[in-house]
Order: sequence, then structure tokens, then C-alpha cells
Amino acid sequence: MKKILVTGADGFIGSHLTEALVKKGYKVKAFAYYNSFNSWGWLDTLPKEIIKDVEVFTGDIRDPNGVKEAMKGMDEVYHLAALIAIPFSYHSPDTYVDTNIKGTLNVLQAGRELETSRLLITSTSEVYGTAQYVPIDENHPYQGQSPYSATKIGADRLAESFYRSFDLPISIVRPFNTYGPRQSARAVIPTIITQLLAGREEIQLGSLTPTRDFNFVKDTVNGFIEIAESDKTIGEEINIATQDEISIGQLAEELIRQINPKAQITCDEQRLRPENSEVNRLLGSNEKIMRLTNWKPDYSFEQGLAETIEFFRNHLDQYKSDIYNI
Repeated sequence: MKKILVTGADGFIGSHLTEALVKKGYKVKAFAYYNSFNSWGWLDTLPKEIIKDVEVFTGDIRDPNGVKEAMKGMDEVYHLAALIAIPFSYHSPDTYVDTNIKGTLNVLQAGRELETSRLLITSTSEVYGTAQYVPIDENHPYQGQSPYSATKIGADRLAESFYRSFDLPISIVRPFNTYGPRQSARAVIPTIITQLLAGREEIQLGSLTPTRDFNFVKDTVNGFIEIAESDKTIGEEINIATQDEISIGQLAEELIRQINPKAQITCDEQRLRPENSEVNRLLGSNEKIMRLTNWKPDYSFEQGLAETIEFFRNHLDQYKSDIYNI
């Protein structure tokens, strides 16, 4: 029975990954962000039969001592802890450098010292910036179009350097846009759904023309696990993508059709990214992950949206739909 540490386990994808690993029979330690409220984030919502089998470690990914302590005795580490909101990175870039770059360095250093057998470093499709060609494969150039994406590029390259310099058995996991239950309202799908479910008939959005390749969270989680279970993925950077795209405008129209056909879309200036920062097209190639692992998407976009809408319908009171969440 492998012992696995998940950093960022209290977050959206991390909580789903923790749940899936427990169900597969692994011994899981969840690294959650320390706070005086004794809150474990989304881990607090997991079924009792799941959370009872999880060892929760609270700390700060920016602290090398705490990170190393959490990683002691672990066979594998899935490193998801990060700051991810792009608008917030515009005015607080220092925190992104500290969390995303230094935090990843802490994991890599501890992994090297402890001789951890596998480390999965979480990247993002935002490192590619606006597509120069599609589908975007792992050889696509990097473009730091926001402070957030720049710090993720830096973290990825640090991970590559530890693989090449010290033979650290890393894999760089690069999900395209993940959505699903438990996602923050700063992301576009929850933003639209929560406004609609709250009864608003003017749905405030930024640019409607960018396209995205959306992964349902359970497919993203399965991608992580399949990458970890394949020896062929060591030293590789691997997309998790559906190889299908939809524009933000089309997405909004579909959700409006399903939830409240009377609603209209309005442009909110504060939700627009600076012109040169907007990533206008993301359409990922999944050829590599399907070649190196047994992964394939199990959920259609329609199935994923239905499950997501149902979650937000039952948890709307946990979201502030009237406030722009950056």
C-alpha cells in the first residue's frame, strides 16, 4: 500500500484527488493550509468513511521545514498547492513567486533529500499562453502572459532541472481548464452558474471570445493517477486535455439555456484581462497522455456540466454570487 502525500489537498482538485486515492486503497496524507479556524477546506465536506482514512497535516507550502516533515515516509507526492487566480496575480505577484516557485522548490528539495520515489508537479495550460498552433502539444512554446503563468513556468522549469541534475523522478502534469463540484467562483463556469442560480438575469462576464478546453475534475484526477502509475511518464511533461474547445460566450449561452433562458450576458469591465494578457485560445493535445498511460476522458461535457450544476444548486449558500471573486 503506497503512502501518498497530496499538497493542496484542501482545494478543489486536491480534495477530489484525495478522495479518489483513498477509494483506490492508498494511504493518503493531506497537506492543508494552516489556519487558526481549524478548517481543512473542501476536505471538511468529504464523506466520513473517506476522511477517517486520511491523515491531515496542516502547514504552509512556503515553509521548507514543514514541507519536509510532511513528506517524510511518503512514497509519492502529488504537489498541487498553489495560488491560481490570474486577476489576483496582477496586484500581488510576490505571493505567487513565494507560493508557486518557492513552494515547488521546497517540495523538490525535500524529495531529493528524502529520496522520494515519485513526485508529480502540477502545471497549467496557462504556461502556453494563446495558442500558436492547435492542438497544443507539450512542445508548444511557453508564454508568460500573466504573473501567475510566469510563476508556473518557473516552477515547471525548476522541476525539469531537478530531474536532469539529480535524477529526481518527477512528472509535470499539465491539466487544461478543470471544472466541477467544489470549484471556486473565481473560475468562469462557477461564476456563470452561481449568478444564474441566484436568479440574476444580467450575467456579468469578461471577454466572450476566448476558447477553452474543459476537463471535468474526475477526469483530471484520473489523469494524475494514471501518470503516477506509469513508469513511462518519469521526466515527462504531460497535458490532460479533451482536445475539444468551446468559447466563453457559447458556454454561457448553454448554461443560460439550461438554467434560466431569460438571462442576458453583460460585459463587466473589471473582469476583462489586459489585452496582451488575455489567453485567446486553449485547445490541448491529449496524444501523449493516451500514448504513455491508460487515461481517456470518461465524462462528456454535458455529463460534467450536469453534475456541476447539481452541486452548485445544493451549495449555493457557500458562494457570494453578487461579488466579483478574483
